[in-house]
Amino acid sequence: MKRIYSVLVENRAGVLCKVAGLFWRRCFNIDSLAVGETDDHTVSNMVIVSSGDRRTLEQIEKQLNKKLDVIKVKTFDETQALSRELMLMKVKYNRNNRRDIMENCTIMGAQIVDMSNSLMTIQICDTPERVDMFLNTFKTISIVELTRTGTLAVTKCSEA
Repeated sequence: MKRIYSVLVENRAGVLCKVAGLFWRRCFNIDSLAVGETDDHTVSNMVIVSSGDRRTLEQIEKQLNKKLDVIKVKTFDETQALSRELMLMKVKYNRNNRRDIMENCTIMGAQIVDMSNSLMTIQICDTPERVDMFLNTFKTISIVELTRTGTLAVTKCSEA
């Protein structure tokens, strides 16, 4: 079972270390972690994706709420969230596979953001599942470098 935690924290040195230490000390798993400033420069938002049984996930929420630097913790599961992940991938291409790479990019909504005579940098921003699916289409292509942001998520809009 996975749960997403959107944690508003004070934006100062050492806060990330304290939160990561909480997970380390209690042997909680972090599947994904993304941190960035909010519109208020004194507050950062940590989006943490964690997995475990119900009891473990509830314990994580309780422990996060106890931290002094934590302002607010919102939890939600994957069905309640809109989530995105950014991946940048540098691949080696040749005359034979260039067209296939470009077609895969067009089909999946990825963009070629840089190119040389033999290398191409591709960017995709989509759900983590679709990013994984896109990556699987490159199993036969030489991936030179790859980096992913981790999941960013917000709850879905609901009109009452």
